[in-house]
Amino acid sequence: MASAANCAVYFSSNTNCLTVFEIKNHSLPATFVSRQPTTLGRRSFRLSSPTTRIDPRVAPSATAIGNDGSLLDTVPTPKVIIDQDSDPDATVVEITFGDRLGALLDTMNALKSLGLNVTKANVYLDSSGKHNKFSITKASTGRKVEEPELLEAIRLTIINNLLQYHPESSSQLAMGATFGVEPPKETIDVDIATHVRVRDDGPDRSLLFVETADRPGLLVDLVKTITDINIAVESGEFDTEGLLAKATFHVNYKGKALIKPLQQVLANSLRYFLRRPSTEEASF
Repeated sequence: MASAANCAVYFSSNTNCLTVFEIKNHSLPATFVSRQPTTLGRRSFRLSSPTTRIDPRVAPSATAIGNDGSLLDTVPTPKVIIDQDSDPDATVVEITFGDRLGALLDTMNALKSLGLNVTKANVYLDSSGKHNKFSITKASTGRKVEEPELLEAIRLTIINNLLQYHPESSSQLAMGATFGVEPPKETIDVDIATHVRVRDDGPDRSLLFVETADRPGLLVDLVKTITDINIAVESGEFDTEGLLAKATFHVNYKGKALIKPLQQVLANSLRYFLRRPSTEEASF
């Protein structure tokens, strides 16, 4: 599983003790799996035009300020991880929002409505907060989730529940502009935020790293862009960290690592797709 710095969404108030619990046979699981390129249905999403742009490397957490100018509370950065690498049989989801998350039973029930099972869940604490972690599989097959559309639905379901039960997270999430009570006060500059790297990971696959501004449908669109140039996505991890999204994918071309020219084609395709401005219909 990913490090404690990247996680999923849970709710809790007690940080004085470490709580660990197991959930057996409670509907809800998911994950990434090796597959050849497929044609995926593409959803249409737009990035809202930024009004205030910030460098994501120095974006602060939201802080409430009292009438006297004193700091009242610092809202932690919400983090949601969808991990397809660490467990061959299930998709592992981890959620962190400081020490504010509880058992996330409502979130698990919402995932159940997607046709998923939660096979195992636990909570642990570290210096970054309380981490809620659980394994999910498809109820119909008992296997991890492979479809990018369903993985994105899992991510958006978790974020939606975080916005519903912790509205203070709204200004810390890109989804807050669409689904939350308060949009982010500042918007990530996509050109600054977007970074794409590809390197070899043995003779049979390469490792792709993508970091960019988060938005609904991003996971689906990334996989679609990769497979459109006949590159297979084997597995990976998709992290939502506040206004940013960070993805790591194991990829191959016909069962082999990508040669340097193909690595460049992949990187250029993703940079173009992620940085291109949206065109409003009214402009025609």
